[in-house]
Amino acid sequence: MAPAPRKPVTCAWCGRDVTPTGVGRRRRYCRQACRQRAYEQRNAVKGTTIPADAVILTTTEADALSDRMFELRCAAEDIATAVAENADHTELAELADRLVTLARNAERFR
Repeated sequence: MAPAPRKPVTCAWCGRDVTPTGVGRRRRYCRQACRQRAYEQRNAVKGTTIPADAVILTTTEADALSDRMFELRCAAEDIATAVAENADHTELAELADRLVTLARNAERFR
């Protein structure tokens, strides 16, 4: 009996897809740089009251995340408007594709 296929995994640091390996334990990070950044953050919060699994964002990163969420909301509103105006299938498909792209971008914290 063949082993069950592994479900897709996203990087614990940046949220990108992680390429599965054939054997061994599952990778948590998409590349060495993400693994290193996660290590640095874990060490930075050692000995503090900040939980080890806390996500710490700079002001710039938080602003970028907020901007991505705003774009996502606007794209969802565009779809709602197009549906209310009985837009054709092609336009709705394009808007939905844009929404999915923005949602994927919004998932990444860094």
